[in-house]
Amino acid sequence: MTDLQILLITIGVVLIVIVVLYNGWQDWRARRSMRQSLPETDHDVLMQPAAERREPVLGPSPADGSAGGAAGSPPSPASLAAQPVASAASPVPAQPTALDEAPDVDATSEAVIDIAFAHPVSGEYLGAALAKGTRMCKKPVRYFAGRAQGGHAQGVRADEQYSSVHLAVVLANRSGPLTDIDWSHVWALAQTLAEQFDGMIEGPEQSQVLQQAAALDARCAALDAQVGLILQLPRPQPARQIRQVAAEAGFEARQGGLTWLSETGQPYFTLQIDGPDDQPLDRVDLLLDVPNSLPDDQAFSRMLSVGRDLAARLDAEVLDDQGRTFHDSSAATIDQQINALYHRLDEAGFLAGSERAARVFS
Repeated sequence: MTDLQILLITIGVVLIVIVVLYNGWQDWRARRSMRQSLPETDHDVLMQPAAERREPVLGPSPADGSAGGAAGSPPSPASLAAQPVASAASPVPAQPTALDEAPDVDATSEAVIDIAFAHPVSGEYLGAALAKGTRMCKKPVRYFAGRAQGGHAQGVRADEQYSSVHLAVVLANRSGPLTDIDWSHVWALAQTLAEQFDGMIEGPEQSQVLQQAAALDARCAALDAQVGLILQLPRPQPARQIRQVAAEAGFEARQGGLTWLSETGQPYFTLQIDGPDDQPLDRVDLLLDVPNSLPDDQAFSRMLSVGRDLAARLDAEVLDDQGRTFHDSSAATIDQQINALYHRLDEAGFLAGSERAARVFS
């Protein structure tokens, strides 16, 4: 073996040792940052035992011990409880664009990781890194950038400088609570930003975050409900034709669907028409998503009235979401159940139709 080979091997070993030591130092620095996180409180209002998070439906109470009930009979209050989730929705990473002063991070529904930069960072580079990183996170992540000249904004501007960024990940939604894998994705994003822009990370311990996520998920399970009606068509009709009739009846296109809006532009309920315009459909569904709807003392009766009008235009039959003929005498009872749920949501801090409710019940 020549002196040159020995020298090259020695250099290679030294480089490997340097890389190992550097990675160990980075890991130590991250752990130290986590130990400096927000302190735990003695009492967490969300830490209450509750049932597994479930997907809500309208139907007979599980306590009835049967899968169905008499046609047209009003569902019991427990019928607004949820059934087990069959599949997890694919949450879309938050891509904030508003540049006004940012609202406060919601400690009730989000876990926050702070990254403070040693030197101001260009919004152009920070925005690109955030856009790429949040796409890798499975739970929705909002970010709030601290301007070098002061103040925070949700989103970044290419021509501004930023001294910090706060990553806020939702603790739970209808796809379930934040998991250790979900949290690791957000933490990896924070580490990438810290390494790329010479930043220091501060964030809560993983165990604390996962505990709060599970508690929030369980608490919201008892507050979640969706109530539906089916419009059964006598013969298949193209989706395009159904959408046109619905628009003539007063539904408005919103976020890729058709929604019945209040005078202030808030949603009451939606009309679900699945498929491309030329696809023939033999049914469409009306859905009242209680936590994401405008509180209304006659929420179900309003949807039923609109449904009856649309059914007449389509020559359709109105059925409950179990496929049984619906009798209007049940509407008042369902209104009372939904109204009680609106009050429970409000008391729990999740006012129906609010941004916080949308964050968790999505």
